Amino acid sequence: MTTTPPDRSVPAAGARTSWGGPPLIRVFVLLAVVNLASVAAGWLPLEWATKPLLAPVLAARVWRSSGTRQPPVLLGFGFATGGDVALLVPGTPAFLTGMGFFLGAQLCWITAFVRAGALPLLRRRRALCGSYVVAWGVAVGALAPLLGPGLAVPIAGYGLALVVMALTAHAKGRVAAYGGAVFVLSDLLIGLGAAGLDFAGRPVLVMTTYVSALFLLARAFTDDRAPHGGESTGGVTTR
Repeated sequence: MTTTPPDRSVPAAGARTSWGGPPLIRVFVLLAVVNLASVAAGWLPLEWATKPLLAPVLAARVWRSSGTRQPPVLLGFGFATGGDVALLVPGTPAFLTGMGFFLGAQLCWITAFVRAGALPLLRRRRALCGSYVVAWGVAVGALAPLLGPGLAVPIAGYGLALVVMALTAHAKGRVAAYGGAVFVLSDLLIGLGAAGLDFAGRPVLVMTTYVSALFLLARAFTDDRAPHGGESTGGVTTR
């Protein structure tokens, strides 16, 4: 009698995904720490060497956990990689290019969250939706005069997509919701820099919140304990 070896490309239903020890997560943590150190010290070659690898490592982790069941999520990490590379280049054209890549990432993740049941959930949570929309309006209203029309309009459009992503993320539970909220904070910090409202430590805060948001979003799509569609509990400088 012959036996067929189990398919190890996708975990068995109900299998628990460990995020403390898998090699890809250790690689991501190492890259994140080195990147943050390079940003703090102003070591551009090291920043160039590490930043473009952050999203691909998490994409590999999602693929390793779920196989091809999450194509919008994987494509979103691909767009994020393009955005990371573009935002390493100084200047407004590169900034707008990077924002375009990240717009693609947000749209991909919105698609994944909608498939997970975001729309019925958000219909029941109108106060949450209203709070995010108000926050977006306040941020746009405050930054637009400082940005000028060349940046204010595209940033407002991207910001709206970002807010929608953060809202729909609640469909995947608390981890994804935190990831969406932290992503909003990270890009708000970028917007402050673009508006000339810089402060000491802002670039490090941008990257700290960004890598945290990426990790949380990736974890939400590889953690079998996260609910699917259920109620959640609870110069231009860039990253």
